[in-house]
Amino acid sequence: MKPIVREIFESIELNNEELHKVLINVQKIEVKKKELLLREGQRIDSIYYIHNGCLRTYFIDSSGKEHTLQFAIKGWWISDYISLYGKDSSKSVTYIECIKSATLVKISKTEFDILCKEIPKISHLYINKLESAFASFQKRILENQTLSAKERYINFINNYPNIEQNVKNYHIASFLGITTESLSRIRKEITDRK
Repeated sequence: MKPIVREIFESIELNNEELHKVLINVQKIEVKKKELLLREGQRIDSIYYIHNGCLRTYFIDSSGKEHTLQFAIKGWWISDYISLYGKDSSKSVTYIECIKSATLVKISKTEFDILCKEIPKISHLYINKLESAFASFQKRILENQTLSAKERYINFINNYPNIEQNVKNYHIASFLGITTESLSRIRKEITDRK
């Protein structure tokens, strides 16, 4: 478990005491392809670091349509942030599905908050990660409002080249806010122009 924890905090130096504090508060879990890590309505109190594999967070609307909010691969964090950090509820509003078998490191938000207080450099690292994620989410919202479906797809494959090979077409279409038929047309158009 030490090598994975060192991977998580590779940009900061943890001494032996700090490393021990982290190790006693984390849990390594294995998730199989198609397994749901989280379902809508479940209590959520943890965050997960992806050591390997690929997961996605999605929401199902009242008509039964899936909306992919996030993909997560090695080195990323995943959870239901609406419930975890929101003020209204601690129950999940999303699903987290494993789309490529994964090894995760789980830590409760409570324990993580304690670690952040006791080891401020962990807090600074996490703040940097959250800032980057927040900027990415805002950029995605702006792209969805201003770019064509083709432009959004091109940005997706340029920004996340390691994700496309791990996910199904309908996952990508859902993430981009288009139909799978539109995605097929866009791919064909790009291929025909080469």
